[in-house]
Formats: sequence, C-alpha cells, structure tokens
Amino acid sequence: QVQLVSSGGGSVQSGGSLKLSCEASRSTDTIHCMAWFRQAPGEEREAVAHIDSNNRTKYADSVQGRFTISKDNTKNTLYLQMTSLKPEDTAEYYCAARIAALCPMYSLAIEARFPNWGQGTQVTVVS
Repeated sequence: QVQLVSSGGGSVQSGGSLKLSCEASRSTDTIHCMAWFRQAPGEEREAVAHIDSNNRTKYADSVQGRFTISKDNTKNTLYLQMTSLKPEDTAEYYCAARIAALCPMYSLAIEARFPNWGQGTQVTVVS
C-alpha cells in the first residue's frame, strides 16, 4: 500500500487561501485514485474532491469553483488549493489513496474504497 503524510493546515481569515499537501511514499502515478475528505466537529466525514491517474477530478458542490485538487507526480504529492475560504470550511482534512483501479467520477469519493489515509490536518477559517 502507501503511507500518506498531510501538511499545510492552519488558521486563516474568511476569504483567504490555504494549500494543503499530501506526500505519498510511492509514485503518485502508480496510485489510481487520491482524495481529500474533511470532518467538522459533530459532523459526518465528507468527500471534498478526488483525482484519478489521468487527472480527472470531481468536487463536492460546496467547494466547486473554490478548491482545486491536483498532484505532482515528480514529487509524489497531492495538493488541495483552497481559495475564498468560508467558516463552514473549518474541519480536519484528510488525504486518502486507493492503488487498485476504481475511481469513478460520476459520484463523490466513498470512504470505504480508500485503504490508505493521512493523519489529518486542521483547517480553521475565522470571520
């Protein structure tokens, strides 16, 4: 499988930007599917975005147009560029990976499909 290490979280003002990183222990071009999830206190974990090996992407409606998921295969790193941040974006953010083929774009990512998870990084947006 693959180990993932997340970083880049912090506190930011509403309307600000933040970029999260997730470094993988193997080449990201060998990983079929990578995703970002988030979980706010008292809320269910939800899918934010995911990306496949062909760089196809899928976003939750709540972040569409504000967040961009990408990866740099030369650095084995997944990114989540977040702009126009809102207080409701406050959550613990987790990256996840699935090596085996299956990364549909007709729906949001499903937690159970991802065997590998990062440790989480906190994003706090204050107004």
